[in-house]
Amino acid sequence: MQPKVFRAIASIAVCASTLPAPALARIGDAEVREGPRGGPCFTISPREERTGTPEFQAVTVSDGHRLLWKMSMPPGRSFPLSFSMCVPYGGRVASLPQSDAAELEAGRIYYLRIDARPARGHATAPSYEARFCLARQRDGSVIVHQIWNGDREGRRLYGCLPPGDD
Repeated sequence: MQPKVFRAIASIAVCASTLPAPALARIGDAEVREGPRGGPCFTISPREERTGTPEFQAVTVSDGHRLLWKMSMPPGRSFPLSFSMCVPYGGRVASLPQSDAAELEAGRIYYLRIDARPARGHATAPSYEARFCLARQRDGSVIVHQIWNGDREGRRLYGCLPPGDD
């Protein structure tokens, strides 16, 4: 190889190695709470809202192996998703493409993902995730229970199993 060509290639390699690596897309924290008609309802956490309100694109719920429900916005449409809003599981909005919602069972862990378009001029994330379950109570009722990132599995499966069922 000619010395000039070798020096040019070496210069390009050195310049390229000093460029910062592309940042990995941040995954934000979603929040799961009891919906207005019972059952889980999905939104972003209050901490995430402080960085801005992202433009909602889609919501999916799975059991880790299969998709249980999905709702998405048509191309080119969205709405700002704030903490005060909440998308109910299986909610029927005639104008939005969605799948049928599978029935959720108490004591099982579910995975939520909200896809969003970052808000202009803000540090909002392109997606938000959370885990949750329907926790059966001693009286037989069921409540929506979010599993936080620091929670340990334990004998009660993150608080998803009632006392005495472990």
